[in-house]
Amino acid sequence: MPMDLAAFSRFTRTFQAGEMIFSEFEPGDTFYLIQSGRVQLVKIIGDIERTLDILQPSEMFGEMAILENSPRSATAIAVDVVKVLEFNSKNFEILMLGNPQIALKLLKMFAKRIYDSKRRFMILTLDEPQAKVADVFLMLDETQASIDKSTDKREFKSTVDDVAHWAGISVAETRETLGHFVTQRRIEMFPDKIIVKNINDFIRFVNSRRRK
Repeated sequence: MPMDLAAFSRFTRTFQAGEMIFSEFEPGDTFYLIQSGRVQLVKIIGDIERTLDILQPSEMFGEMAILENSPRSATAIAVDVVKVLEFNSKNFEILMLGNPQIALKLLKMFAKRIYDSKRRFMILTLDEPQAKVADVFLMLDETQASIDKSTDKREFKSTVDDVAHWAGISVAETRETLGHFVTQRRIEMFPDKIIVKNINDFIRFVNSRRRK
């Protein structure tokens, strides 16, 4: 999402690779827009630290501190040397009032980020790898507008690595799980895509696991 933010260069901050930007549960009144580098978001679920996402330049994080005045819901760590624009409630208001076009784009980004975060968290709360992987397909079906939904079959332009990232499990475990679905004839796998033969089958499967 290209935006002219040159006027806000004074709000630039730099974090070194491996440096913690903020920690889960701590209070926060700032959010960040990545200009360069990558940021890892991690969260403790049960006794296990899970990676929620790896954010890229032009993506935002920490926005719930502004929207809900709530503690941090995850820990943010610089993967590389990261340059961000840091906004608090005061300069965020200046940004919103002074740049209506940017304000609209930011609000749309906020809405999408909130939905994506909550949807990813739903996947991570499932216990079984099979349920996690199946729910990844449901998430993709919900969020990718270009998918042909004229039948129960779905074609996802996703790789094993993509599915592993969204499911929060290892590539090896994801490959094993997908192989199990292939054996059950629930999916077909290709180098550049995965075909789910009946999305409703996965809907029933995930719902049965989520109720437990």
